[in-house]
Amino acid sequence: MPELSPGPLIVDIPGESLEPGDIALLKSPAVGGVILFSRNYRSREHLAELIREIKAVRNPPLLVCTDQEGGRVQRFRDGFFPLPAARTIGLAYEKDMQQGLRNARSLGKLMAGELIESGLDLSFAPVLDCAHPESQVIGDRSFSADPNVVTALAGAFIHGMNAAGMAATGKHYPGHGGVKEDSHDVQPVDRRDLQTLLEKDLVPFRRLAGQLAGMMTAHVQFVEIDSALPTFSIYWLDTVLRHRIGFEGIVFSDDLTMSGAEQGGKPVDRAHAALGAGCDMILVCNDREAALEVSGAIGEQHVPDPAKLGRLYSSKRLSSLDLAVLRAELAD
Repeated sequence: MPELSPGPLIVDIPGESLEPGDIALLKSPAVGGVILFSRNYRSREHLAELIREIKAVRNPPLLVCTDQEGGRVQRFRDGFFPLPAARTIGLAYEKDMQQGLRNARSLGKLMAGELIESGLDLSFAPVLDCAHPESQVIGDRSFSADPNVVTALAGAFIHGMNAAGMAATGKHYPGHGGVKEDSHDVQPVDRRDLQTLLEKDLVPFRRLAGQLAGMMTAHVQFVEIDSALPTFSIYWLDTVLRHRIGFEGIVFSDDLTMSGAEQGGKPVDRAHAALGAGCDMILVCNDREAALEVSGAIGEQHVPDPAKLGRLYSSKRLSSLDLAVLRAELAD
């Protein structure tokens, strides 16, 4: 099979198996990865076979990723350990700091180990957003309202992921926790200034930047700072993230089909805007027509940096015994 460098586009598939139309899309030079959802999952055995088929489509293989945070955002459940919401870990930390940190590390390691065992490369985790009372979409997906607690627990979770062989992706930069609305459905607006964000919401992103191989943007408009969404903003992605914070990994857009990204125009315009602003990889999910349009429009342009992209592929596999020990410890 001839080599085809991975492109910047991450797409989904609609069902539990690869259809001819899926394979044709995955062979597009613009595509670099596949994100899997609950609808793609039947069993652990089936998931492993599906991923083998996806990785056989291209050389080098496509990046296979998912959202396996825990709590209400856990794509694969039956046969996988029931991961608690991040806030549950935060509450345990408030009672016993050392136990909370141990829990965070073990859960990160188990989450990553189970996914790698099935063939996945990446879970878009951990959530680095700080909790705010008004936030509905983040809520218990956040470890805490305190940025120092978020930093400590997310750092331990990342350590666990890395120990299992998985790189970490922080989200949702520069913070989704300060708005009530869900960017899947509407365009949230955060009216705080940059200094306020630097003192709170941006703290985990800044302190953990060196431990992250990926960063995912938030479709939240910070009107007092920049008129463009972070996903489409050179200011947010270059001036702040690359230069002020010093992040050197892969920048992912959140899903460009979300209502929160409508500022960017049609899907193809959103893709060009995100890539032009500094996103290395863009997600276009749950809209096959949009994925096809974007893949045709960007072609072989914007190839992600191979060295940075290479850090995102899973690098090892825990033994069945290691995973069983972790499950037993966390089940107590």
